[in-house]
Amino acid sequence: MPEGHTIHRLAARHRELFAGDKVLAGSPQGRFADGAAALSGTVLTGTEAYGKHLLHHYSGGLILHVHLGLYGRFTDGDGEPPAPVGQVRLRLASDRHWLDVRGPAACELLGPAEVAALRERLGPDPLREDADPVVAYARISRSRTALAALLLDQSVVAGTGLIFVTEALFRAGLPPTLPGRDLTEPAWHALWADLRELMLAAVATGRIDTVAGEHLPEAMGRPPRVDRHGGEVYVYRRPGLACHVCGTEVRRGVLAGRNLYWCPTCQASSTRIR
Repeated sequence: MPEGHTIHRLAARHRELFAGDKVLAGSPQGRFADGAAALSGTVLTGTEAYGKHLLHHYSGGLILHVHLGLYGRFTDGDGEPPAPVGQVRLRLASDRHWLDVRGPAACELLGPAEVAALRERLGPDPLREDADPVVAYARISRSRTALAALLLDQSVVAGTGLIFVTEALFRAGLPPTLPGRDLTEPAWHALWADLRELMLAAVATGRIDTVAGEHLPEAMGRPPRVDRHGGEVYVYRRPGLACHVCGTEVRRGVLAGRNLYWCPTCQASSTRIR
């Protein structure tokens, strides 16, 4: 599933393509035919991302909500759109550009009250200027749940996925199994600031890089990481390999049904992951 930086990049891309333009909308697949008919002929006035949720705002108060989930993806291009390929849920087109979305978990029109309810269900998004980390800490500090599980819970923090959570905890020297209530408030604000910095960098570059300069391949004389997710990381998907900082073998475990990765030395704790 795309992490939050990808959705913020998509919001910016769609704003660049269509803001201020009248769009024609269709649903070649047919599953969004009524919604596409309502959108067709309206003007895109703005876009925004909230966590892993993308919102398009159109004239007349229409709001398109898209959540890509595990399998959704966007494609776009210039000029006349090509013949639809595959199950295109929604196609948008203007005089200059076109946009397709396939396989989203959600593609729907919402009213202002429904969007407000959606935001109410989500925790603060580190990439938004209106985010309040104190709101997240209020939840974390009352919970016995493992910190990694809390940070992956979109109702606690919106937009964070396994890569950001795993890497931010390593950079903070915090074990993923640390109970939320054992995290001090200063440690939380430092963790939040680092999450925000990592995610902002990913928005700018389109990839997740988390290692410091002294741990880059050229500095350490090691080969670059090869992974479909790209980016240089400390522990994510590196089980059995040496930690870039201390040389200890990176571990992998399961917590709340998710694979987690950590360094038992840099993130020392008596709490175990099975």
